[in-house]
Amino acid sequence: METGPTGLATHEAEARLLIYGPNRLPTQASKPLLWVFLANFTHLMALLLWVGGIIGFIAQMPQLAIAIWAVNLINGLFSFWQEFRAERAAAALRALLPAQARVLRDGVVQEVPRETLVPGDLLVLAEGDLIAADGRLIEAAELRVDQATLTGESRPVPKHCEAYAETTSERAALPNLVFTGTTVVAGTAKALVFATGARSAFGQIAQLTEGIAETPSPLQQELAQLTRVVTVIAVSMGVIFFVLAVGVARVNLAESLIFAMGMIVAFVPEGLLPTVTLALAIGVQRMARRNALVKRLSAVETLGCTEVICTDKTGTLTQNAMTVRQIWAAGRMFEVQGGGYAPVGAIVVDGQPVAHDDDLTALLRAAALCNDARLLAPNGEYDWTILGDPTEAALLVAARKAGLDLEAELQHAPRIHEIPFESRRKMMSSIHQPGQRVVYVKGAPNEVLAHCVALRMNGALRPLDAALLDEMTTIKDGLARSGLRVLGVAQRDLASNCDLSSAAAIEADLTFLGLIAMYDPPRPEVAAAVAQCHQAGIRIIMITGDDGLTATTIAQRLHIVASPQPRMISGSELAQLDERALADALQDEVVFARVAPEQKLRIVNALQQLGKVVAVTGDGVNDAPALKQADIGVAMGRSGTDVARESADMILTDDNFATIVHAIEEGRAVYANIRKFVSYIFTSNVPEAVPFVLFALTGGRIPLALTVMQILAIDLGTDMVPALGLGAERPEPGLMARPPRRRSDHIISRGLLVRALAFLGMIQGAVAMLVFFSIYWSQGYAGQWLDLPADGHIYQVATTATLAAIVATQIGNLFAQRTERASILAINPFTNRLIWIGIGIEILLIFAISYVPWLQWIFGTAALPASSWLLLLACVPVLLIADEIRKAVGRA
Repeated sequence: METGPTGLATHEAEARLLIYGPNRLPTQASKPLLWVFLANFTHLMALLLWVGGIIGFIAQMPQLAIAIWAVNLINGLFSFWQEFRAERAAAALRALLPAQARVLRDGVVQEVPRETLVPGDLLVLAEGDLIAADGRLIEAAELRVDQATLTGESRPVPKHCEAYAETTSERAALPNLVFTGTTVVAGTAKALVFATGARSAFGQIAQLTEGIAETPSPLQQELAQLTRVVTVIAVSMGVIFFVLAVGVARVNLAESLIFAMGMIVAFVPEGLLPTVTLALAIGVQRMARRNALVKRLSAVETLGCTEVICTDKTGTLTQNAMTVRQIWAAGRMFEVQGGGYAPVGAIVVDGQPVAHDDDLTALLRAAALCNDARLLAPNGEYDWTILGDPTEAALLVAARKAGLDLEAELQHAPRIHEIPFESRRKMMSSIHQPGQRVVYVKGAPNEVLAHCVALRMNGALRPLDAALLDEMTTIKDGLARSGLRVLGVAQRDLASNCDLSSAAAIEADLTFLGLIAMYDPPRPEVAAAVAQCHQAGIRIIMITGDDGLTATTIAQRLHIVASPQPRMISGSELAQLDERALADALQDEVVFARVAPEQKLRIVNALQQLGKVVAVTGDGVNDAPALKQADIGVAMGRSGTDVARESADMILTDDNFATIVHAIEEGRAVYANIRKFVSYIFTSNVPEAVPFVLFALTGGRIPLALTVMQILAIDLGTDMVPALGLGAERPEPGLMARPPRRRSDHIISRGLLVRALAFLGMIQGAVAMLVFFSIYWSQGYAGQWLDLPADGHIYQVATTATLAAIVATQIGNLFAQRTERASILAINPFTNRLIWIGIGIEILLIFAISYVPWLQWIFGTAALPASSWLLLLACVPVLLIADEIRKAVGRA
């Protein structure tokens, strides 16, 4: 590396930065801004409107063409602005590695931006540092590193700077290397940087996730389908009415083109994409207020169709605040009182406080010394806190409650050697020398007992025979079934000539001291969230690295599983299952325990092969592929790593399972709001089409009750803002009592079409035509249906009244569409300000179109008599009342 003891010179570091590039993790390249901008003007519906404008110019109606193009332009700009804001918000989530790093340069320790680290730098590390590059240790003093972000193992790993014969392909297992994204738990060190950015172990895992293609979300697929359906309907209606106008009504070619364009414009929901974007953006804002940060707008709706949540246990379902509850020592079960990390609370046996017990003290002394965590006292700003693994910290708290002075104990018996915890051994040992050397061991009870030959009982040693082993196993299983995490503790006095390089020699012939059982309480809000998931038809699968009995008990306690004996699949058992066996297992209630993070990807794939929409939680680097593969990847904001957050679609700032459920509710609301918009728009398509149908079928004997420009006034004017308001609706009552929508479900369903077109639309069409005829009847044409004047003032008043009738009934329809199944009386009518703003704009527009002279000229309208407004006022509640009756029948 050509680095001296004083580190790199500043100019050399700058030169290497040009060669190796910034110390950044690889990120997916975003689409160029120009492409995003143009995409909002070149999708199928936008192209249809551009063509509609061209037809307007051909038909010599430039004002019509300009109006269509103007709305298309406004829609595109609005959608682009929302996407741009969303991208900016996502970019703000990426500053997750340490901003500064300490290095030795020019012989001086200095802080430099993390991105400027280069191979050859001397990285200076201290307790609490987040390591910003891969390095080879050249100095180390009592260094312990938490490599959970890289390996998934939460226990700190001791590190040293001695040379090591590499016999493993896993670099993370080498004790003289440190890695990007890991944390210094204790000690100090200097490391020679040898890899940065994408070349680091952290970066290489990040690059693996780039190989998993990002599939379109269900909403993106649905919008593509909706666009195709709407285009076919619009073009078909245009062609049909063109043929009817030319062949049946004998209308000239130019006017027939205008009729055709009118139908196309009528059936194109011009405000769909802006409404979708607005609904998603509002969903993102609401979710952010509930501690869920969404990186992709379309991910909001994907949450709404989630069928399965694969969740961690520790820290997501539970509080990750371990507390020792029970201790078994010398044949007695001790209860530990108090909670949290404050060492306050008594230790009792048979209801009586224990002042002192030699066997209990020996057990807790061993647990406290064979420990890498630290308990930090309050400093005025913070309460009791910990540094290190919560499980080990809980042991320190219990020792303090028993009256042990931890600092004095460590000073009396300093640690001289350690055999770190490994997932293969499931044990940790530390050697201390208070005089004679002694080894303390803690770990999984079965593993510790396998190395023991005796049991400490009332200060004496009792041979550990088969009967005692069975008793220990029964006690351990009973504690685990109570939802407690159980550790076994042992010790042994070592001979002066014991080979400290041999774990087998050190950990042989141990004396078992007892069992320590600790509780990680479930988050108080999780039980209600789980119940809400069940009600909503969402399945929860727990995937944890914890003990199977403990995991199963917690799953039962939180009602994640209902069976008294659900299947528990361990990581080793999972490795033996083929894909068919795994798929069969996933059909029933199951808990996955002792599962490695990389095995999550296989479970997610299996669920997706079964056709499920899957959300998965994760926080470590090894979780990233599963987060990327899932339909919704959910990373932890507090404990999550940079790679996990980059791979995820959503970040929980509180690491809380209940937040996922809130997000699912918002996602369902977004989809429901898009359906409300489509239903609202489609309803008014019927009264827009009815006048053309009657005109064509009667050969022009019934005049057109609406002109093409008046149709545009509805679609691009009076309907637009109220429809956008539906995109801001809150979740309606009962939304989470419905099952998730299937992948095969479409926004435009048969039920939506029946409601919007056959039911509400037909009623609205009938009301509009009755208002049209009523104008003629009030002017001396009583009872006459055919051969009415098709021009002049009376015709303009009649078409204006028809336009106003559609607007009036759409106001009632707007309130009807706010809920799909629940009564409108079940919601607060004032929670959506956009609805009321839309109604205000709608009323202003219809008055302006009716009375402002230049708008009368453009739209062919005339001032309405006062008596007509009374009739129009009566039209407002018609659709609301009709739909309330429909909803009541549906709920019955």
